[in-house]
Amino acid sequence: MPKVATPLSESQIRALQPRATRYSVADGKGLILEVMPTGKKVWRFRYTLDGARQPMVTIGDYQLMSLRVARARAQKYAEIVANGLSPVSTARQDRGAEKRVDVLRDGAELYVASEIARKSDEYRRTTQRALDKDILPAIGHKQIAQVTSEDIQSICDTIKSRGAPQMALHARNVAKRLFAFLIARQLATINPAESVAARSIATQHGRTRILTAAEIGALLRAIYTSRIKRPLKLALHLLVLTMASKSELTEATWREFDLDGGVWTIPASRVGSARARRIPLSQQALAMLRELRDMKHSRTYVFPSTRGDDDRPIAKGTLNQAVKTLSLETDRFVLSDLSRAGLHHQRGLLRSTMGEQAVVNSDGAAVSHAMQSWADFVERQFGTESHETGRG
Repeated sequence: MPKVATPLSESQIRALQPRATRYSVADGKGLILEVMPTGKKVWRFRYTLDGARQPMVTIGDYQLMSLRVARARAQKYAEIVANGLSPVSTARQDRGAEKRVDVLRDGAELYVASEIARKSDEYRRTTQRALDKDILPAIGHKQIAQVTSEDIQSICDTIKSRGAPQMALHARNVAKRLFAFLIARQLATINPAESVAARSIATQHGRTRILTAAEIGALLRAIYTSRIKRPLKLALHLLVLTMASKSELTEATWREFDLDGGVWTIPASRVGSARARRIPLSQQALAMLRELRDMKHSRTYVFPSTRGDDDRPIAKGTLNQAVKTLSLETDRFVLSDLSRAGLHHQRGLLRSTMGEQAVVNSDGAAVSHAMQSWADFVERQFGTESHETGRG
């Protein structure tokens, strides 16, 4: 019985080194990668016709063709052979139709097809967005060898001028990975993004990030039009309205809430201080909490585990994972940015001298009014859609 080949991976192919004589490795189903003494790698198709082994058919250069495309070509030729025909003429036509990878846009297409296809949805989305929105419009038309570090720096400066330094850093990193791929494919000799220092692009850290009012509105619209489960949508919205920390909200129990009095009292043991924290609840927040209560998922936790264990709160990373699924046009952020943004914008709205601890530790009339004003402000950023918008 013939030995079945183990499918290759892109990383295995990149690691193949030239030898004194050419050699080949099999991917399976007739697909062969031949490695030349010069280091060049060529896809070929091995087949038998009318009971006789035929000369291998050249599919194309590895430089210009991803593993996924080569497999598709091999499958196509195998179907031709199954009908008793030779795939030679078809392969010749296919090679003639191939375009050279000369400009960066072509190299990026090969990179996406070869490297990005098997990554996570979030990785693919953010990489493709950086390419489509910022990198390729600026330098996609240039010859690969003509792209300079000044080009990469200019792209980053343009993004920073939009007030998005972290997104600028992300674009630089995407360009760096793209050129590393092109060098591995012998389509480039230098990486122009390497000489663009990360510290020259973004010095802003997550703990100082302030979401703008427009970004808050965009975030909420993305949440309610997503496929995130309804309780998680409300949890993310409540983080904005209450300015609580992620753990304070996700570990909250129903006994902490006085929905009639409109107050959430977080025990001192959970706050990590000498006294409890009392957060006045806006009408919008109360409506969401009543909706969650009516779902009757748990008599203990407001947000019980999604794994059917209502005696435990949801996992710590659940909300982070939910945010990663969103299609956002905002610069990247972490969940702690939501409460920071709330405190920042609320102070601006009130034109008050009230400190942050006074805002979150008092339930007096002034702070209750402040929390309601903040909720109304958020609702206006959200647009005409209310918290009732969305699925699930």
